[in-house]
Amino acid sequence: MKNILVPVGASQNALSNLQYAVDFAQAFGARLYVVQVYNVYTKAGTMIKIDHILEEDTLNYLNDLVSKVDTKNVEVVVRALKGKFIDTIELVCKAADIDLILIEPRIYSEDDDLFLGKTSGKIVKQTIIPTLIIPEGYVFKPIETILMAVKSAIIKKEGVLTPLKAIKNNFKAVVNLLLVKTPYYNEGDFDVNDELSSIVSEVIHSENPTTYHGVLEHYKMHNPDMLCVVRRKRGFFMKKWENNQIYKKDFNSSLPVLVLSELK
Repeated sequence: MKNILVPVGASQNALSNLQYAVDFAQAFGARLYVVQVYNVYTKAGTMIKIDHILEEDTLNYLNDLVSKVDTKNVEVVVRALKGKFIDTIELVCKAADIDLILIEPRIYSEDDDLFLGKTSGKIVKQTIIPTLIIPEGYVFKPIETILMAVKSAIIKKEGVLTPLKAIKNNFKAVVNLLLVKTPYYNEGDFDVNDELSSIVSEVIHSENPTTYHGVLEHYKMHNPDMLCVVRRKRGFFMKKWENNQIYKKDFNSSLPVLVLSELK
């Protein structure tokens, strides 16, 4: 894991999230890209574009934010970027060869009822880069145990387990695999291939309406430091991500959540 992207908003949690990102990047010796995306506007009643003003203001905000955290020996690259949010994030990921996007649950929203705001939800749902969601105010600590929850262990894409392997190897963490049998279960869904089997210490079986319900049943028993789920069209959060935002009443996590790309 060499390059980590941190999209920054204007939430009260931005500083805490950035400090976690620095600490996490330091553990891997990774470079940290801290970016904020702004749109281009034209001042009402004039032909004067103010995008250069927005760029300067955005850079000043980011540099001020970075100055308030302990960057340690981490290389931090600050960028103010104009364009549509998701399109711009995807371009940055490709240009900088990003391995992981580290986000806070609510980049721009201050709605306390939300677990994921619209912007964070779009990143998780619409990008293909693995994402790590850090709870608000969460302080970095070494990851000793990871609970990976899936309803199908079938893997058809190469490299999708790379972030999980990197975290496991770096922290020498134990990975436990929770296989949740839902009403959508198909024969062969629980066939664990050699790659996944090689990184898993224990396989737990559960039968629940959704993967999320399986996690609720088992995560306290295993007391993990991180939850790992899979991004897919009908995956962990099912319809909850179709509106890009998730309310705490539907899902809430006090743990970092690693969201891998689709396995199939």
